[in-house]
Amino acid sequence: MKKIGYIWVLLSMAFLFGGQMKPWTELIEKLSPEEKHVIVDKGTERPFSGEYVNTTQEGVYGCKVCGQPLFVSKDKFNSHCGWPSFDDAIPGAVKEQMDADGKRMEIVCANCGAHLGHVFRGEGFTPKNTRHCVNSISLQFEAKKSNSDAALQKAYFAGGCFWGVEYYLEKLKGVKEVISGFMGGTVKNPTYEQVVSGKTGHFEAVEVTYDPSAISYETLAKTFFEIHDPTQIDGQGPDIGEQYHSAVFVGNQKERDIVENLIGLLEKKGLKVATRILEKDSFYEAEAYHQDYYQRKNKNPYCHRQVKRFD
Repeated sequence: MKKIGYIWVLLSMAFLFGGQMKPWTELIEKLSPEEKHVIVDKGTERPFSGEYVNTTQEGVYGCKVCGQPLFVSKDKFNSHCGWPSFDDAIPGAVKEQMDADGKRMEIVCANCGAHLGHVFRGEGFTPKNTRHCVNSISLQFEAKKSNSDAALQKAYFAGGCFWGVEYYLEKLKGVKEVISGFMGGTVKNPTYEQVVSGKTGHFEAVEVTYDPSAISYETLAKTFFEIHDPTQIDGQGPDIGEQYHSAVFVGNQKERDIVENLIGLLEKKGLKVATRILEKDSFYEAEAYHQDYYQRKNKNPYCHRQVKRFD
């Protein structure tokens, strides 16, 4: 059935655009199995599992396949249904068509035909009385950039369970956001279950967005070395496994030099540092329930604590 659904999407796209296969058909072929299940086979992701369910940041939501802008943040609202909800779409960007069973109105990208979700009317959630119920996995979000955002930079660290690393780094002044996710593996868009299986090669990592005019990369790296045990080889605390190894993913030579210098200082103090220095790779955001975990649970980290290691 999946193969039939995939062929149907490609043939539909060819029909819609005069028989000329568009460049984004190649992108469909590169989708992960989870993405194909929703976008091609018209499946549905689990409620409250999508990354955009609770997103409130200002910006534009586009099609995962072709990039066509579909919805704007001002039209997003919390319907408590478990999926991103919008009471309006960008004019002409979304096409409505009846489901095969004739019971629901499907919505697809008007540009490439990718499945988005369904539209419902008459529920009374907003004055527009419309709810576009969309799968997060069908979307890609582009946040609106302010003048100050243009100067923001990103840093990537892995130090055991990402909950604890996120907890401490997001407390630093100058840090704008910390996202838990995965880096360094071979599988595109891995799930948490795939990563903990140890078969994807990913580390549990965090993406730190920071203002370099308020906090330096060196301060971030120093804090990283002080909030976990950089000498533990097989994991971090009670979390044992390849995905919990200590690592810093550097994006340039300056970052590498800073990390190597800090490791040198720790080794002069007698620490046998196991932290790996790796090249920055694709970062994949973890599921929504992993984000701000300790803050939402009102708990403290169980395997991370801050220890002063630098003068």
